[in-house]
Amino acid sequence: MSTVGLSGLGAMGAGMAQSLRRAGHTVHVFDVRREAAEAFAKEGGVACANLAELGAACDVVISVVGHAAQTETVLFGSGAQDQGCAAHMKPGSVFVMCSTVDPNWSVALEARLQAMGLRYIDAPISGGAARAASGQITMMTAGQPEAYAMAEPFLNAMAAKVYRLGDQAGAGSQVKIINQLLAGVHIAAAAEAMALGLREGVNPEALYEVITHSAGNSWMFENRMAHVLAGDYTPLSAVDIFVKDLGIVLDVARASKFPLPLSSTAHQMFMQASTAGFAKEDDSAVIKIFPGIELPKGQA
Repeated sequence: MSTVGLSGLGAMGAGMAQSLRRAGHTVHVFDVRREAAEAFAKEGGVACANLAELGAACDVVISVVGHAAQTETVLFGSGAQDQGCAAHMKPGSVFVMCSTVDPNWSVALEARLQAMGLRYIDAPISGGAARAASGQITMMTAGQPEAYAMAEPFLNAMAAKVYRLGDQAGAGSQVKIINQLLAGVHIAAAAEAMALGLREGVNPEALYEVITHSAGNSWMFENRMAHVLAGDYTPLSAVDIFVKDLGIVLDVARASKFPLPLSSTAHQMFMQASTAGFAKEDDSAVIKIFPGIELPKGQA
């Protein structure tokens, strides 16, 4: 049996680790917040003191961190090479990368790991914290068959859908950034619609009820505008996530000289929310950029 480790016990990673444990796997974990790893281990599992220990202990290492730079730290450390997990992973081990990144960066990472004798799966994820905790996320993956042969039981434990999109890295990340294009635009549009309703004096609960049962609904409207109605901007996915992700979308399109007018506008909306002080709030806080509206305060 292969052994599995996971780095990054944030909103998504914690739920994914729980799903692995629930499936009967012994899960090694590392997080920069030592208390998060220790809390997980108390319920079953192994808290690793550092990334080197995680890499040495596991045949499959799953990285669930915020962006490419943090993924580099997981693999290669922030200074000396041996601070990360890559230098300590056994030849033939698999690194599963779950962050939203530039597809070209993912392609280059595969080559770097292959040169070290390691296998790689480009595997960005979608679904949110609740689905991560229940093992129901979607994984958009690409990698060589040998990597899947080792990692597949763990992927299936974490996800309701594991899409295999190609034998080389990059294909998973390409699909993920298109998903993020839609997600970001839908959140921005949902916020704009709710803001107009508030400005015009429409009862927000009634508006939410009607829209979620009408053709104008989207998953993002239904999910994120519930946060607005509750007045709860606890960050399940923060404003700055879409500053980053839509930035990647636009960078990729710019390299191809491909116009993305809606994505550009949505990116500017999230940028405005971020610079206005809402960077770490839930991404539904993009509604706070609209002037002259009184937002619901939820239950006291």
